[in-house]
Amino acid sequence: MGGFFGAISKTPCVNDLFYGTDYNSHLGTKRAGMVTFDPERGFNRTIHSLERDYFRSKFEDELDRFVGNQGLGVISDTDPQPIIVNSHLGRYAVVTVAKVNNVREIADELLRERMHFSELSANNINQTEMVALLINMGRDFVDGINLVYSKVKGSCSMLILTEDGIIAARDYLGRTPIVIGRKPGEGYAVSSETSAFPNLGYERVRDLGPGEIVRLTADGIEVLQAPAGREQICSFLWVYYGFPASDYDGVNAELVRENGGVAMGRTDDTEADCVCGIPDSGVGFALGYAEGKKIPYKRAVLKYTPTWPRSFTPGNQSRRSLVAKMKLIPNRAILQGRSIVFCDDSIVRGTQLRDNVSTFFEGGAREVHARISCPPLVYGCPFVGFTSSKSDLELISRQIIRDFEGDDAANLERYATTGTPEYERMVAEIARRLGLSTLKFSTIEDLVASIGLPKCRVCTHCFDGTGTCPAKAWHEDHPDTPAQD
Repeated sequence: MGGFFGAISKTPCVNDLFYGTDYNSHLGTKRAGMVTFDPERGFNRTIHSLERDYFRSKFEDELDRFVGNQGLGVISDTDPQPIIVNSHLGRYAVVTVAKVNNVREIADELLRERMHFSELSANNINQTEMVALLINMGRDFVDGINLVYSKVKGSCSMLILTEDGIIAARDYLGRTPIVIGRKPGEGYAVSSETSAFPNLGYERVRDLGPGEIVRLTADGIEVLQAPAGREQICSFLWVYYGFPASDYDGVNAELVRENGGVAMGRTDDTEADCVCGIPDSGVGFALGYAEGKKIPYKRAVLKYTPTWPRSFTPGNQSRRSLVAKMKLIPNRAILQGRSIVFCDDSIVRGTQLRDNVSTFFEGGAREVHARISCPPLVYGCPFVGFTSSKSDLELISRQIIRDFEGDDAANLERYATTGTPEYERMVAEIARRLGLSTLKFSTIEDLVASIGLPKCRVCTHCFDGTGTCPAKAWHEDHPDTPAQD
């Protein structure tokens, strides 16, 4: 996915920028970058790979060369960024949290306009540079950002560092969050995660609305464009990739996970001795399940990370899977002879979960029951890159549908609807392939109820296929502009 942090202050902001960006590290795995602006020294940028190390260790030794009262940091799962631009809009730097599915289509259009790309990554177009080129086509920043909204099929939130402030623009349908924090008497920060604020002395001011554009200075917030009239914030923020202490649209991630677990525990008639959570994102749901089910929470499996900074470090999938397994250590004293419920955030391919199940049985568990905090993933996500899946067929649900139907896209609505014969058959087959005693998923209704926002404001596309493309939404809201295909 990715995350970013920006700071603007009446005093040097480098320390806040460094640690604020670090607090977004869980959102990305590939690259990170920082940029500051100082009137005398101009823009200063550094980009590093994170595939074999942590953010802090990569950037800490370079902090002394960053100077200025304003800057941006980014954790990227896509391309090297920030991008620094000099255009008719002035000099600026831009970072994005984006998934652009039509990069080639937009790039071809820009090339026909005699523009060029210089920031190629692995011979591919850098999507953040492409966003910058679209911005440059506007009369001003707001006009350029709206051009991005109108073109991008996927999602795009961005921060722009200018010589006199920071412009923040949230994705047109608000799929990814942007929140503003204030340090009294000093300045402002803007972040993907509210958890970046407390230890740095910032208090949360508010979230940006979908499609909203604001300019931050050390003295205040100026609204450049009011929020759009609709929202589809990604529900997977609360399910998986959001930090437990963070709030999104004012809703805390850990409370959502606990509430979902309570709901499932109260209705689950499976007999079990205890419940555990797969660390880290399954823990909150498991704690809630224990409360709802009235059975003890036990740490039957623990995460060991000191020497395993990144599960994706090895160059091939088999070694990556092995490293992911090596991080989880079963506690045989807890498992021995017990019927165990374990909670996890989701099932994508099922490979790691199958290894976990085998580990539990090898550790002496009598029964192993899985409880998943979201519905089955039936549709690939075209809006947010929360998995590395390149094809819908990487989803275990779609593999099973293909095996049942001869076509992985057949009867998807039936397989996605809790309680249908097709759904029950699919879940039973997932349980069989993973070696589980029983398997249950949360329902969409329980997930949305746990979040507490209206269903129309929450994107559940990966569960039920109901998501809307932001470019399509933008053109529906601006009927006087040419429609997109």
